[in-house]
Amino acid sequence: MSPTELSVAFFLQMFVIVAACRVMGWLMKRFFDQPQVIGEMIAGIVLGPSLFGLLAPDLQHLLFPKDTKSVLYVGAQLGVGLYMFLVGLGFRTDHFKSNARSAVAVSLSGMIAPFLVAIGLTPWLLNLGLFGTGIGAGQATLFMGAAISITAFPVLARIVQERGLSKTPLGSLSLSAGAIDDAGAWTVLAIVLASFGGGAPLAMKAVIGGGLFAFFMLTMGPRVLAPLARWAEREGRITPPLLATVIALFMLSAWAMDAAGLHSVFGGFLLGVAMPRGMLSHELKKQLEPFTVALLVPMFFTFSGLNTQLSMVNSIELAAVAGVILAGSILAKGGACWAAARLTGQDNPTAMAVGALMNARGLMELIIINIGLQKGIIGPALFSMLVIMALVTTLMASPLFELVYGRKARASGMLGALNEEEETVARSGAPAAWPSVRERDA
Repeated sequence: MSPTELSVAFFLQMFVIVAACRVMGWLMKRFFDQPQVIGEMIAGIVLGPSLFGLLAPDLQHLLFPKDTKSVLYVGAQLGVGLYMFLVGLGFRTDHFKSNARSAVAVSLSGMIAPFLVAIGLTPWLLNLGLFGTGIGAGQATLFMGAAISITAFPVLARIVQERGLSKTPLGSLSLSAGAIDDAGAWTVLAIVLASFGGGAPLAMKAVIGGGLFAFFMLTMGPRVLAPLARWAEREGRITPPLLATVIALFMLSAWAMDAAGLHSVFGGFLLGVAMPRGMLSHELKKQLEPFTVALLVPMFFTFSGLNTQLSMVNSIELAAVAGVILAGSILAKGGACWAAARLTGQDNPTAMAVGALMNARGLMELIIINIGLQKGIIGPALFSMLVIMALVTTLMASPLFELVYGRKARASGMLGALNEEEETVARSGAPAAWPSVRERDA
């Protein structure tokens, strides 16, 4: 295709993608009380070969010709990178200070049990030829463990926030455990990527380069980035030059992780975690989130959907494999987190709510399995099975949480229990007064 033809096709694609994601998201929220992101995940699959391509293959190919997939890929990578930057901005270390014992127990159980399931499943999946060519048992097991153990941290945080539970023991426990859990899963994925396809020198480059970058961002990063917070406070807003500076730093961080042999999402997330909190982080999220969520993330969902062929699960054997993966993932993640919460002193409704929230995979799962597909770790059939697992476990989270905990919380007056300061934040979207950089440093 010529550049002009590519441009014409791109704008039509984006109209269809954005419209489909918004409509499907509205339908899921209006009729099924599901977050907008669930509808967008489904919209991406609908636009792919699993439905649109099945019902109208010629029209689907006309709308999404092969030459345009590279453009969608770049937009998708930018979208998930910025999304993970926003997740990093919302990462709160203070959640670790409360319920530490329960949080560590829940997160460790939520990683150990899925890895045990992965150890049992991987030889079977390898024999079925569902992994990429040349993938060893160790790499496959680690990847499956990371894919099964990941938690949809943003979905978890949204459910906790929407129900007014951010400052309750349940909210602190869930957010702490989810953060620790995802950090472990991403670390395992980084190890898999470091060991894949390049021999010892490239693996060492990935491990050392990624480790040094993470160490720098988590230790010296906040101090190095502190002048950005003072700049924002001095101006009283995020000016275009300041926003451009942050975006440039994001691009550099994403490039650094890609160049190290890992993935750009690690760079975005670590930069977000290192960003000073207060006015800077709040206003950055306020300015970047609408564009990222409304335009770029739907590109990622659609690119994922174009790679998802549910028709590949076309036999009783493969359907059984998908069912086993789904059942094993739910029992390992949700069951282990529930048991750990109970053993550390939580009551049964709270423990069941923790299990329901931790069991959701969401966008985080799609990011991991897309990386796996791009790197040749998994094949299209296993990719489709894991997409099904991500959708089902995420769809379960909100109604299951409501069933096991929502009524109890309302009965005890916990839901919506915001103090006067929190009500001001909820109405305005920002705290009434930001602490200065000096106050925060003190």
